[in-house]
Amino acid sequence: MKTTFLFARAALLALLLSTQDHQLSTACAQGALTPPNPPAPTMKTLDQIEARTPISSVPYTISVPGSYYLTTNVTATVSNAIVIAISGVTLDLNGFTISSTTASATGHGILLNSGLCNITILNGFIQSGVTNNGSGVFNGPGFRSGIYCPGTPPLSTRISGISVLGCRVDGILLSTSVGGSTTVDSCTVQTVGGVGIAASTITRSVAADCGAYGIFGDQVSDCRGESVGVSGGSGIYANTVQNCRGISNSGEGIRAYTAQNCYGTSSSGTGIYAVTSAANCYGSGGGTGQGIYTETANNCHGQSVTSQGISAETANNCYGYSSLNRGISANIVIGCTGRSNGGSFGVFATSIANTSYGSSATGTGLSANIAIGCTGTTISYNYKYNMP
Repeated sequence: MKTTFLFARAALLALLLSTQDHQLSTACAQGALTPPNPPAPTMKTLDQIEARTPISSVPYTISVPGSYYLTTNVTATVSNAIVIAISGVTLDLNGFTISSTTASATGHGILLNSGLCNITILNGFIQSGVTNNGSGVFNGPGFRSGIYCPGTPPLSTRISGISVLGCRVDGILLSTSVGGSTTVDSCTVQTVGGVGIAASTITRSVAADCGAYGIFGDQVSDCRGESVGVSGGSGIYANTVQNCRGISNSGEGIRAYTAQNCYGTSSSGTGIYAVTSAANCYGSGGGTGQGIYTETANNCHGQSVTSQGISAETANNCYGYSSLNRGISANIVIGCTGRSNGGSFGVFATSIANTSYGSSATGTGLSANIAIGCTGTTISYNYKYNMP
């Protein structure tokens, strides 16, 4: 009886195991490993896959819409190298260089006819032989400009990844008007006698050793512009400027309506001139220029040799220093520190100075009509509150 029970139990266990093995093998099935057919050919030519027209020599005029690319370095011996005469063109320099050996420097590396739209220029170099003699005089052979558009600015136009070196006048000049839809991104310009880069929107670009404006635009961000001319050009000139550095020999380091997170310096002018506001900025002025000049200065640092470190309608949480003049000069001063190394005012508040500190070597540390909770060396006021 016992033997019969054990035999039945073993048979039942074997049946259960065989059922589980069947389920597992079914769940883990992978199918055939050999593909049924090899990959089929596309039966398309390269032009059908990517229709582009090669350019292997200059001068070259693009008169049909489409995509074009350089196949080698090219050199212009007369006038313009490439002329874009029609809208709807993409030009890829393909990492190659457009250069010029013309003695007169009257032609352009790439000339865009007036009034075009939907133009893209990418990835390459434009180079000629113009140099700066060290005094802001630019001479030499080559191109007048790297990329240039006369007359009506091109609409919906983008320049990206282009480097321009040694042009008699401008580097990349698309537009000197406010607004528009021209964009320059990730470009560099070095040693040009006029404007380095001019477009509606300019980002992540550098223009150095420029005879006029370094960078001229509507919206400029993450850029560096340098003007070395003697005629008052700004390092960066725009409506809104963010995260930028502007340097000028005789004009403003940065001139804008609003400047944020910027550094501006000038050898003989104002470091940062922001019409409405400057926030988190540093400005250094030379000669008679001011460090920072604006309507509202927030969290700023300004210094000047002979003029005001910071001149504003309202200054909040700022530091201003001047060797000979006022450290901070404003109508309302809040939470600021101003120093004068000469006989002027460390802080001069036409109306109110609140919780601020001013010092002057031989003049008045802080002067205000109403002083609230202020400290300093030699304080002058008409009314005071929360002060000894």
